[in-house]
Amino acid sequence: MIAILNVHYSRFGDLERADYLVTEPSVPLESYRDGFGNWCTRLVAPAGEFTLTTDGIFRDGGLQDPHQPDAGQLAVQDLPFETLVFLLGSRYCDTDLLSERAWALFENTAPGWARVQAICDYVHNTITFDYMRADATRTAAQTLAGGYGVCRDFTHLAIAFSRCMNIPARYCTGYISEIGEPLPHADDDFAAWMEVFLGGQWWVFDPRNNKRRIGRILVARGRDAADVPLTQIFGPGTLSGFEVWTRDIQSKGGGNRT
Repeated sequence: MIAILNVHYSRFGDLERADYLVTEPSVPLESYRDGFGNWCTRLVAPAGEFTLTTDGIFRDGGLQDPHQPDAGQLAVQDLPFETLVFLLGSRYCDTDLLSERAWALFENTAPGWARVQAICDYVHNTITFDYMRADATRTAAQTLAGGYGVCRDFTHLAIAFSRCMNIPARYCTGYISEIGEPLPHADDDFAAWMEVFLGGQWWVFDPRNNKRRIGRILVARGRDAADVPLTQIFGPGTLSGFEVWTRDIQSKGGGNRT
C-alpha cells in the first residue's frame, strides 16, 4: 500500500504537533517524496483488519484564501517550464474532448482571474453535488455530460476547462475546515480544489464551494486525482470505516489552531 495522508511540506512551518502516520497493527513504514513533492508512505498491510490514522495540530492565520482579481494570464510562451505539464490533458482531465466547449463558453471572458472565476461559476452552477453517485473512474467530460459529481469531479472539470484556455491548473487534495461557516456544519471529509497559475504564482480556486474558505490544509498536489490517491492498494481490500475531522482550537494567545 502507498498512503498520501501527511500534510504537504508547505505547511510544515505551521506544525505544532506532527501528523505522524500510525497503523494498527504496527508495521514497518518507508517514506519518500514523489515527483510532485508529496510525502508518501509505503507499507505492507497484513491480512485482516488494518487501521491507518494521522492526527496533527497546525497553526493557521485564520484568513480566507488569498484573493487577487487583477492577476493576469501569461501567454504560453512566457510560462515557466515547470508549469507546462499542467496545461496538458491527464487521466481525468480530458482536454481533447472539452477544448471546443471551453472556447465556446469562455473565449469572450477577460483573460486571467476573471476567466478562471467564470469557469468556477459555470462548473458550480451547472454540476449538481451528489455524494451517493461518486465514481472513481468519472472524467471531466463525463461529469459535464452527466451534470453531477463530487468535489473531485467539480475540480477535474474546472481544471480541464482552465487548461483548454491555456491556464496551467493543478489538482489539490486535503482538508477544508468548517471554520467561519454557518451552522449546521456538514460532516468533515477530504476535499479537492485546484490551483491555477496567474500573474507569476499559483492561486487557490474551489469550484465545488465557489467561495473563499478559512483553514484550508493541503495534503498533496498533482495533475489530477490519479496522481494523489489517499491510499493506493496493490491487492484486494475493503474500506470498512472512514472518519475525517478538522476542529478549531483557540490557543491561549488567541490565535487559531486547526
